[in-house]
Amino acid sequence: MNSASPPASSSAASPLGQLEKTHLRLGFVALSDAAPLVAAKLLEFGHAHGLTLELSRQPSWAAVRDKLIAGDLDAAHTLYGLVYGVQLGLGGPQTDMAVLMVLNRNGQAFTLSNRLADALAAHGTLRQALATLGRKPVFAQTFPTGTHAMWLYYWLAAQGVDPLREVESVVIPPPQMVAALAEERLDGLCVGEPWNAMAEAKGVGRTVAYTSEVWSDHPEKVLACRRDFVSANPNTARALVQTMLEACRWLDGPGHRSEIARWLARPEYIGIDQALIAARFGDALPASAPRGLPVRFFDEGAVNYPQPFEGAWFLTQFERWGMIDARGDYAQIAEQINQTQLYREAAAQVKVAVPAQATAPVFMDGAHWNSSTPAAAFAQSFAIRR
Repeated sequence: MNSASPPASSSAASPLGQLEKTHLRLGFVALSDAAPLVAAKLLEFGHAHGLTLELSRQPSWAAVRDKLIAGDLDAAHTLYGLVYGVQLGLGGPQTDMAVLMVLNRNGQAFTLSNRLADALAAHGTLRQALATLGRKPVFAQTFPTGTHAMWLYYWLAAQGVDPLREVESVVIPPPQMVAALAEERLDGLCVGEPWNAMAEAKGVGRTVAYTSEVWSDHPEKVLACRRDFVSANPNTARALVQTMLEACRWLDGPGHRSEIARWLARPEYIGIDQALIAARFGDALPASAPRGLPVRFFDEGAVNYPQPFEGAWFLTQFERWGMIDARGDYAQIAEQINQTQLYREAAAQVKVAVPAQATAPVFMDGAHWNSSTPAAAFAQSFAIRR
């Protein structure tokens, strides 16, 4: 089936203790960055850690949220910002959540309708291009508190466009984005691959920028679960992180991106042409948006550590856009959600290094954010905000 040898199976135990649960149901949405879950399942990386994985494709991020909250999923590939939204009770029942690890960085893009992309090329600025529409533009993202909403709002605002007052923002599940663009219901969108690549391939839109231009090497999808799952199943949670770290490490191996693209093309995962998935899996990005960075899954573990200050950034953006009132406990909330000690223990077992120090993000508008930045000052520092 593949060129890699799966790990030998073992009993339902880990060096850190007997597993509380050995069969896990993991949710995902049809996106290229679900690759770690698919690799973990098809190569049975979980067997070496006492786990059997069952993958369950979900139609939308709202479905992922609902099934995590209900306990129908043990854990999921999900949007970083979704987890923080659920923690605060935004758009659904408040539930204490846990981020176990970061699954990938980068790999998302901004695609415009052909008409708007032409106008941008002709006029040079997004604001001037939007003015040619003669109406309020419509942009799509994938979940109200999700990463794509935050990237879209930041990208628009950095170019002098108020995303709440001057743009209509709508939520569309990733697999439905291209059809909405083809039906001319959208002027632009922010979504993960392979849907930007498909829009270009079908000739209904053009990628003009990458989310890595908003925040270089930003965290994107995370492995998340309810916090009571971690409390009840700490050894299982560690084993799951070990399994996913093995999968992320495998994805960095020679030829493995092409191999996972072939698997992701199967109907039960993404179900589109393998070439569209593979097109933006490596370092090659389209000439129309040359400034982007490729999706990263491992890089010797630099990708995966769940830095609390990165999670707290989403809280500052919730405040910026009026989703929450200003509060002074963003760092504490992030420390509770991001399971750094559990991650460190799991990483040590599979010989994955934890980054020695956090890397300060580089934002497109020159903003500065790191673990010592006062959250309130950062959230209020933007000229465009609610």
